[in-house]
Amino acid sequence: MRFPRSSGTLVHPTSFPSSYGIGDLGDNAKQFIHFLQETGQTIWQVLPLSPTGYGNSPYASYSAFAGNPYLISPDILVEKGLITSEDAEKAKLPSTTNTEYEKVFKKKDRLFEIASKNFYSSKSAEDETKLDEFKKANKEWLPDYCLFMACSKEHNQDPWNLWEPELAQRKSKAIKKFAKNHQDEIDYQTWLQFEFFNQWHDLKAYANDRNVRVVGDIPIFVDHNSADVWANPQYFEVDKQGNRQLVAGVPPDYFSKTGQLWGNPLYKWDTLKRDGYSWWINRFEQMFGLFDAIRVDHFRGFDEYWTVSAEEETAEHGEWRTGPAHDLFETIREELGDLPIIAEDLGVMTPGVEKLRDDFEFPGMRILQFAFGSDAGNSYLPHNFNQNSVVYTGTHDNDTTIGWYNSAPDADKHRVREYTRSDGNDINWELIRYGMLSVAEQAIFPLQDFMNLGGEHRMNIPGTAQGNWEWRYTHEMLQNLDRQRILYLVNLSNRNVGSDQ
Repeated sequence: MRFPRSSGTLVHPTSFPSSYGIGDLGDNAKQFIHFLQETGQTIWQVLPLSPTGYGNSPYASYSAFAGNPYLISPDILVEKGLITSEDAEKAKLPSTTNTEYEKVFKKKDRLFEIASKNFYSSKSAEDETKLDEFKKANKEWLPDYCLFMACSKEHNQDPWNLWEPELAQRKSKAIKKFAKNHQDEIDYQTWLQFEFFNQWHDLKAYANDRNVRVVGDIPIFVDHNSADVWANPQYFEVDKQGNRQLVAGVPPDYFSKTGQLWGNPLYKWDTLKRDGYSWWINRFEQMFGLFDAIRVDHFRGFDEYWTVSAEEETAEHGEWRTGPAHDLFETIREELGDLPIIAEDLGVMTPGVEKLRDDFEFPGMRILQFAFGSDAGNSYLPHNFNQNSVVYTGTHDNDTTIGWYNSAPDADKHRVREYTRSDGNDINWELIRYGMLSVAEQAIFPLQDFMNLGGEHRMNIPGTAQGNWEWRYTHEMLQNLDRQRILYLVNLSNRNVGSDQ
């Protein structure tokens, strides 16, 4: 599916300012949308909105379907009468440029328990109808997820394969007994999802009404400790006890002598195919309801994927296996229609994955920070782009452009200065300008690069477990942005189609 020539900004909702220690879906999200409007931008790209697990990573989630409840805005709960202003005040934290996850969890958990009890004790007939409609619309995943979260809470968040065998293997009698004894917790988890999706849909509508399209993110693999694997073990490479057998990763390369061992359980693609790919169809259907387009992470894995035994300590000893490729996406297209997908095609690509991408007209990604490490044939240099692509200065996994330039080898710095005919002192704006003026139909830039921020403000350092996913900006940082400079580049590069400017 082809997209109109346009531009936008990459920032996750956790990065918004707020009084509660973490960004949310309230007024500050709307202020960000106003910024997009004022600068002629029509795209907002986010990271996965799912509930975060290990390391607070949105790419390691308890569910591929659920929403992150900590993005729920307390201020909206006050407006709905589910909590008081005094309740909200107790949950507030000092405003900083870092997300304080542990403090947030404690304060928001207490707040949400109050809101949930008030909802159930005072819900109107209309509320009851809307809740029933929500349950029905999400019946494929919601009951399993809420039960999983209740079980996880009861077991101090231990991985599900360490629970008693009857629960881990979902024996009917044990499941029914647990559900009956923990119905209050299940109802609470249900309300959290109901409220999250209400707030998200309201915010997305607010964006769409202002000609802003929202691009989501779908990781190819799911976390082992998730409701997805627990509820559907037949689709994953796990044994009868739930232990992983085959896991995902990538083989050794220039960047890592031992490869990368991600540890996610691999899919049993033959089983999924026999089932008509129903799990994947449900997943994409929900994502297309939440977003106007989605970026598919590690797109190569659908063509072929690296398979490693779960007993291995590194990714060195594995093998390539063939993925579902065209068969999966043809099936999804038959069920759901046009596929507004961006293919994350970074790293080493093969003719097979390039054909898969191009046959469905999925735009690929071009990262300008990758453009200056070799010669003029580098595919990430703007003069080598094709139109059906999305250009970025960097992604959530990259340093900010200023941070990247400051730490780059001298030869790379020389090449980027030559290419941009600059002295490198305004390097983030130089790369933004080249990205805007390129033939790539979409140009998306991390908010940090518009804000002239250094490497201390990056979102994630791959391969590290601590200190990631924490970055936030302040009200002042957004207000001080050079809106006219952005708007000028948007207009200069003819990326204002559909904007209000």
